[in-house]
Amino acid sequence: MADNKPVRIDKFLWSVRLYKTRSIASDECRKGRIIINNIQVKPSRMITKNEIIIVKKPPVIYTYKVIEPVENRVSAKLVELFVEDLTTEEEKAKLDIRQSVETGYRDKGSGRPTKKERRVIDKLKEDFNDR
Repeated sequence: MADNKPVRIDKFLWSVRLYKTRSIASDECRKGRIIINNIQVKPSRMITKNEIIIVKKPPVIYTYKVIEPVENRVSAKLVELFVEDLTTEEEKAKLDIRQSVETGYRDKGSGRPTKKERRVIDKLKEDFNDR
C-alpha cells in the first residue's frame, strides 16, 4: 500500500477514478464542487487518511471516506482499498429518476429512430397529450 503521506486532492480524485483526467478533477475543485470539512477546496489542498470528501456531480452528491491516500492511478479493482463510498441510496436513485423522467429517452448508441419507430413515438405522445 501507499505511505501515509498527504496527497493533493486533484491527484487523489484522479487516482481513485472519480474523474477521468487530473485536469477535470482540478477544474471541479476550482468550480467549488469538491468539499472537505464543509469548505470548498482548491486543487492543491492536501488530504490525509480518514477525511470525508463530498463530490457534487449534479444531480447527485457523492460522499467518500479516504481510507489511504494514493498518488498513482490504481486499477478499478483496487479502488475500494483506498476510498470508501458513503453515498446514500436515495442520492444514487436520483440518477434513475432523472433518466426515467426525461421524455424521448433513447439508449445510448441506438441512433436515430426509424420511420416506424417515429410513428410509434408520435402515437405515444398524442395519447399522453389527450389525457
